[in-house]
Amino acid sequence: METQRAIRMVDITKTFGQVVANDRISLDIYPGEILSLLGENGSGKTTLMNMLSGIYLPDSGQIYVNGNKVNIRSPKDAYALGIGMIHQHFKLVDVLTAAENIVLGLNEHRLIDLHNVRQRVKEICDRYGFAVDPDKKVYDMSVSEKQTLEIVKVLYRGADILILDEPTAVLTPQETDKLFVVMRNMKADGKAIVIITHKLHEVMEISDRVAVLRRGKYIGDIATKDTNPQQLTDMMVGRAVSLNIDRPEPQNKQERLVVQGLTVLDAEGVKRLSNVSFTAYGGEILGIAGITGSGQRELLEAVAGLQAIQPGSSICLHTADGKETELVGKSPLEIYKLGVGLAFVPEDRFGMGLVGSMDLVDNVMLRSYKSGKSMFTDRKTPKALAQKIVDELDVVTPGLNIPIRRLSGGNVQKMLVGREIAGSPSLLMTAYAVRGLDINTSYTIYHLLNEQKAKGAAVIYVGEDLDVLLELCDRILVLCAGQVSGIVEGRKAKKEEVGLMMTHLGKEAQAYAQDA
Repeated sequence: METQRAIRMVDITKTFGQVVANDRISLDIYPGEILSLLGENGSGKTTLMNMLSGIYLPDSGQIYVNGNKVNIRSPKDAYALGIGMIHQHFKLVDVLTAAENIVLGLNEHRLIDLHNVRQRVKEICDRYGFAVDPDKKVYDMSVSEKQTLEIVKVLYRGADILILDEPTAVLTPQETDKLFVVMRNMKADGKAIVIITHKLHEVMEISDRVAVLRRGKYIGDIATKDTNPQQLTDMMVGRAVSLNIDRPEPQNKQERLVVQGLTVLDAEGVKRLSNVSFTAYGGEILGIAGITGSGQRELLEAVAGLQAIQPGSSICLHTADGKETELVGKSPLEIYKLGVGLAFVPEDRFGMGLVGSMDLVDNVMLRSYKSGKSMFTDRKTPKALAQKIVDELDVVTPGLNIPIRRLSGGNVQKMLVGREIAGSPSLLMTAYAVRGLDINTSYTIYHLLNEQKAKGAAVIYVGEDLDVLLELCDRILVLCAGQVSGIVEGRKAKKEEVGLMMTHLGKEAQAYAQDA
């Protein structure tokens, strides 16, 4: 007898203007199963799940829940049907407690008894293995605690079908293991779970079945036990793709960036970096690891002249011609005018790196418009460079004159990285350069970073995937709570060791650090 489907999606189509995000997709989801949804950026994964969770309405097609045809017109409708989605960017109110966030928006017509809420939360936690303090404020929570709260929130609302979008993106290996234990407990309780992720090793570890989308179309599904990462990659991309990250040995290493005693306070006077010291060498990739909020962003922004730096700190940049330049006290414009070859790919692509409403050429011009010799800006050179980036990096775009916000995340990132490396930098800093990108695009970015390394640039790579850091980087600097927990050799370090250092477990973590 066939197992009863929890969800049946039939011929689902969704378009945005002329773009077909989902093209007649049919997908089944079963209770007591963990389904991984795979696909390149722009393949339609999140769009499909957004229709299931009530954020978008399908243009055509039918959705059945437990055998009944339904119309899901809002997240409230989805919750009423037992469907809850945990988004990559959490939907929590920082100043409220966990219990208050859980009941927020329930629109109950009676006074909410927080004592009963706490008791219900405890029951959910005991049942699945969560650890949530109902009275803890969200702003005091770690990233892992916030994600746990989001899952408890949808379970409190009665969800039997859970959709998790990139759930491990900002977790340490230890936190990921805990999440997987909870997911297995929910599966054992009959919950249907869909996980959207690009991490194939996690797909192989946690899922029972994998469904693959490509360019808005459903390619097929396969039992996880009957497949492997290479086959899944080929299904996603439509051709054979190598899964090996190159890591050539550093050649002619030279001091490029020397940071000593770097201390940074935020606007409220909270110390974000404390006495950070390290050296980055030309011809190597230096990885920066740490849980979210450990000071990675402040470190790169301090080097780029975007953070106020405390007295006694030093940031010295050595260029290939032997010139030494102290960057402390200089603005980004002053650093640019020095011509020291510093390039920065920030975490916030549109907030700091690009302007979404401007076209590709104008975004390339952001780096060069000050170089004009007359009152008129030169558009010919940036246009040629934009076309070169599009051609060489295989950027999918209808043309150079469309707003860059209309490109997919992977194509936006290709344009940003391509623009920054066009000037042959001495120091290239990247913050989460492959966050949310598919495997094919990610490997393109890794190749670009290795090209800069081969040219003698010092590459600083801030990443959240420890497997990639350990495969790509020559050395890895580990930050915890704004301090250097240690520096390890990328070729020798173990994932669990770096994970311990990220959580700063005192001497146990320090024992794994190798002074570089």
